[in-house]
Amino acid sequence: MPTKLSVNLNAVAMLRNRRDLPWPSVEGLGRIALQAGAAGLTVHPRPDQRHIRFSDLPVIRALIDDEFPEAEFNIEGYPSEDFLALCERIEPEQVTLVPDDPTQATSDHGFDFRAQGELLKPIVARLKKKGMRVSLFADGDGDVEAVKLARATGADRIELYTGPYGGCYDNPERGADILQKLGQTADAALAEGLAVNAGHDLTVANLPALVKRIPKLAEVSIGHGLTADALEYGMAETVRRFRRACGQTI
Repeated sequence: MPTKLSVNLNAVAMLRNRRDLPWPSVEGLGRIALQAGAAGLTVHPRPDQRHIRFSDLPVIRALIDDEFPEAEFNIEGYPSEDFLALCERIEPEQVTLVPDDPTQATSDHGFDFRAQGELLKPIVARLKKKGMRVSLFADGDGDVEAVKLARATGADRIELYTGPYGGCYDNPERGADILQKLGQTADAALAEGLAVNAGHDLTVANLPALVKRIPKLAEVSIGHGLTADALEYGMAETVRRFRRACGQTI
C-alpha cells in the first residue's frame, strides 16, 4: 500500500498568526489539502499557541468528521497532563508523542527509550484506552535495542525523525548514509510489529528515496516543505506532487 500523506498545518497557522486576522485560513487550506487527496491533517499545538491555537482543534475535528470522514486527525505533542487531556477531548485518530521541551522551536530528536520507556507505558495505555493510535517520535539511528524498548511501551507505531536526512539536501553522500540508518531502524520496528511513520524536513525531492528504502512506510506528516511549495504551486497541486513522491498513483 502506498505511503499516506498527512499535511501538517502548523506553518499555515504560524503565517496566519502574524496578524490578528483570520487568513490564511487553517480550516480552508486543510479542506483544500483533503480535497486534493491528503489522507489526514496533522497539528502540533504548543502551550504558547505560537502556531496552531487550541481553538483550531475542534474546527479541524469537525472538518474531518463532517466532510472527510475517511481522513485522520493526528495531534503531536509532549505528553504533559494538559496535552493528554486535550487529546482526550478532541479524540484524534492518532496521537504522536514527542520528547521535546514545549518551549523549543521544533522537534529535533526522538525519545530515549532506555530512560523514558517505563514513563511512557501508562501514557500510551491511557491514550489507547480512548481508542487512539499512538506513535512515538524516534531517532532513525539504527538502534535495534531502542526499537524493542519502544515496542515494550505498547505503542502502535514509531515516527522516524527525518530532520538529519532532510538537512542533507546539499550533501547526497551523507544523506545516503542517514537513509540507510533510517531504513535499518524501520526494518527493526517492522520486525517487532510496529508500524512506521516519518516526518521532518521531507520534500518532493527526498521522499522517493525514503519510500524506496522503506516500502512499508505507513505515513509521512509534512508541514514546512509542503507549505513552502504551496506558496509556489498552490496547496492542491502541492499535495498532488507530494502524493506522487510518496508513490501514490493519481
